[in-house]
Amino acid sequence: MKNQKLLIFILFTLVLTLIGGEFYVEAAPKNTTKNTTGVYPPEFFQALRWRCIGPFRGGRVTAVTGVPANPLVFYMGATGGGVWKTEDAGLTWENISDGFFKTGSVGAIAVSEVDPNIVYVGMGEAPIRGNISHGDGVYKSTDGGKTWRHLGLDDTRHISRIRIHPRDPDIVYVAALGHVYGPNKERGIFRSLDGGATWERILYRDEKSGAIDLILDPNNPRVIYAALWEAYRTPYSLVSGGPGSGLYKSTDGGESWEELTRKPGMPQGIIGKIGVTVSPAQTDRVWAIVEAEDGGVFRSDDGGQTWIRLNSDRRLRQRAWYYSRIYAHPQDPETVFVLNTRVYKSVDGGRTYSVIRTPHGDNHDLWINPYHPQIMVNGNDGGACVTQNGGRSWSSLDNQPTAQFYHVTTDNHFPYRVLGAQQDNSTVRIASRTDGAGITPSDWEPVGGGESGHVVARHDNPDIVYAGSYGGLITRWNAKTKQTRAINPWPDNPMGWGAAELKFRFQWTAPIWVSRFDSNVLYHAAQVLFKSTNEGQSWEIISPDLTTNDKSKQGPSGGPITKDNTSVEYYCTIFALAESYHDPNILWVGTDDGLVHLTRDGGKTWQNITPKQLPPWSLISMIEVSTFSPGKAYLAVDRHELDDFRPYIYKTEDFGQTWQKITQGLPEDTFIRVVREDPQRQGLLYAGSETGIFVSFDDGEHWQSLQLNLPVVPIHDLVVKDNDLVAATHGRSFWILDDLTPLHQLTFEVTRAQYYLYKPRDAYRLRG
Repeated sequence: MKNQKLLIFILFTLVLTLIGGEFYVEAAPKNTTKNTTGVYPPEFFQALRWRCIGPFRGGRVTAVTGVPANPLVFYMGATGGGVWKTEDAGLTWENISDGFFKTGSVGAIAVSEVDPNIVYVGMGEAPIRGNISHGDGVYKSTDGGKTWRHLGLDDTRHISRIRIHPRDPDIVYVAALGHVYGPNKERGIFRSLDGGATWERILYRDEKSGAIDLILDPNNPRVIYAALWEAYRTPYSLVSGGPGSGLYKSTDGGESWEELTRKPGMPQGIIGKIGVTVSPAQTDRVWAIVEAEDGGVFRSDDGGQTWIRLNSDRRLRQRAWYYSRIYAHPQDPETVFVLNTRVYKSVDGGRTYSVIRTPHGDNHDLWINPYHPQIMVNGNDGGACVTQNGGRSWSSLDNQPTAQFYHVTTDNHFPYRVLGAQQDNSTVRIASRTDGAGITPSDWEPVGGGESGHVVARHDNPDIVYAGSYGGLITRWNAKTKQTRAINPWPDNPMGWGAAELKFRFQWTAPIWVSRFDSNVLYHAAQVLFKSTNEGQSWEIISPDLTTNDKSKQGPSGGPITKDNTSVEYYCTIFALAESYHDPNILWVGTDDGLVHLTRDGGKTWQNITPKQLPPWSLISMIEVSTFSPGKAYLAVDRHELDDFRPYIYKTEDFGQTWQKITQGLPEDTFIRVVREDPQRQGLLYAGSETGIFVSFDDGEHWQSLQLNLPVVPIHDLVVKDNDLVAATHGRSFWILDDLTPLHQLTFEVTRAQYYLYKPRDAYRLRG
């Protein structure tokens, strides 16, 4: 009897514990009003939590700095992942911007020399590659990154440098590039004399040219060198160089400026991107790396009045728009560093260079400790790394979960695995959870393909994976044998050619689809749709050109100085593809030039179903077909490359005969890349934007935030799997929102109830 009472007490206690945990909701103040908006009070799902699964390896970093008096402390800014700090010279990194910043892309960081607790951060990366992410101005911390305050300059969007006066931290200069995809006025060099409370623009050229580099002479901070850059992007082109580019000098703290661009010895003709540095060890010694037809590394020993070209090696100035960074040694006037695909070091004043090996290629920023020059921190396409011995060894890049993923899929393994392609790295297949202590590097691996493509596993055998990359590459990877073979629909490598000259125009991240009805059936897309029925051993074309095929938008990219054809700017291509859940003959196709087509007979005939209200030249970023109705689909439309950052989502319920725009509740300044339908609850949708995630409970009529504890980061793709929501971020690796069942069961009646016990989903017991 005694044992029975004890058992009853234990069971009663357990029930109370469960009621007090995740299965139980005690409603907030009882809601007696009628819900007419479809928006639920967020407190009813605030207990849900996002979980980062990695991989813990870095993404692109274009801003780094350190603390001169503390050789263990460094900062880095990820291009999507916010600001991170290490206090152990790179052994570990901790994010310090979450909860404060409104955007994730960092372009510049500066620490005050006289008070290292003062840190300024400029948002929006400045290397203007195709996946560039924008920022929202300047942030400041006065406690070493514990808290932050926004200081304005919101519309600069991309900030390349911040410099702080070495003796007065209230005097700060900002080099703002401005909008990449259109003209704007908030660009150039800005100065604050009151710690960022107010700003004054002190150097400006025009609405197409912004500031790309900035350096103060450490011996006389009233002497400033600044580089302006005329550069912009469209969906189909990249331009670097023009009359707005130039090099400038001020000797009075920015009150007045002298142009140095055409001083004796400088290159003639069109000027592009310029990097500039000044020697702390020899006043008036200035180096510049200049993009021009006869460009290269130039040096002046008289403060910029005359110049000599010391080196024109293409290794130092290739893809000038992406690199063009130069740094003076703080103590040796003969030593200078140039960043490009590798880190180059000269010890003869800039004439010849040797390579310093780094853990990853594509280098964008370097900070050298002025007191201990052997101590440096480098930012590259694989993250940030620290050396304390002049580059002989570096800290790891595999301790910073800032990976940039383009897409995400899952497989049918148990527990399911998450697949995607990481920018500037490899493809990844990673466990969603393990039966060990956590998810470690042994729980993920590359699966063929390359950095930019879709990655999809067979539905009936998750150990067979199809992975893509730019140039139309597709591989078939077998996890059992570790064998990879190419199954490209077209074998030609298009690198270096303009789109108009190609037989097939494959986009940088061209879609790959494995049929849910038959895993032997694959689809791939250029300007036409390819189909294979034998795992890619042979292919047939099942559509005409489904794009506008506007030849005026298919020219070579890059220029006017340096061409750059890598397929990022290939235009008039198929960008989105979806197969019906109900009929394998129904396929939906969207293009990057604003068209939507549908076939209902497996490709024999195609119908243009583009929404009439869709603005021209819009990118159809994603098509989501409904599991509930064969005629229902959603479009995520992205126009940010037209300098339009507004959200666009469209819905059809009649195979595209009519469309409805469904964006109410979404912020007006964040564009949408993806929308997904929850297969368990009709009308429950998820949308991923450049700054976060949103949910709709009424089929898109109203949206509200589902950010919860997820960092502010670009969301490039989403997938619903086993009642989880998986996010591919472009700067913080993969995240999973575990267990969506509370969202499935949330109703207005639940919000009015004093108590509600959710039905939990099925649970599985695992080791670990």
